[in-house]
Amino acid sequence: MQCSLDLLRNFQVRVQVRSKVLVQNGRVSTTLATQLLRSGTSVGANVEEAGSAQSRKDFVHKYAIACKEARESHYWLRLLAASEVVPKERLDPLASEANELIAILTTIIKKSRE
Repeated sequence: MQCSLDLLRNFQVRVQVRSKVLVQNGRVSTTLATQLLRSGTSVGANVEEAGSAQSRKDFVHKYAIACKEARESHYWLRLLAASEVVPKERLDPLASEANELIAILTTIIKKSRE
C-alpha cells in the first residue's frame, strides 16, 4: 500500500513554485516561504523512505511523519491566505491538494495498522 508518487511529486512541485514566487515577489518573508517549502517537500521524502521500511511499524511511522508534514503545509497555506499575503483563491487549489494528501495518508496509516 503506497501513496501515489505522482500526486506527491505534483504537490511538491507546486509548493516549490509557490514558495519561489512568494520570495521573488517580496510578498512574504523568506522564513514563511521556507517553512512551506520544507514541510511540503518532506511529505514525499518520508513516503519514499517508507518504501524501504524495515517493518510494518517503521512503515506506519514514516507515513505518520509524512501526514504531519502535509498538515503543517496546510497550516502554512491557511496562514498565508488568512494574512492576505496571497489571495485565498490562489492558494485554495494547493490547500485542497494538501487536504487530499492528508486523507490518503491517514487511510494508509489506518489500514496498515490493522
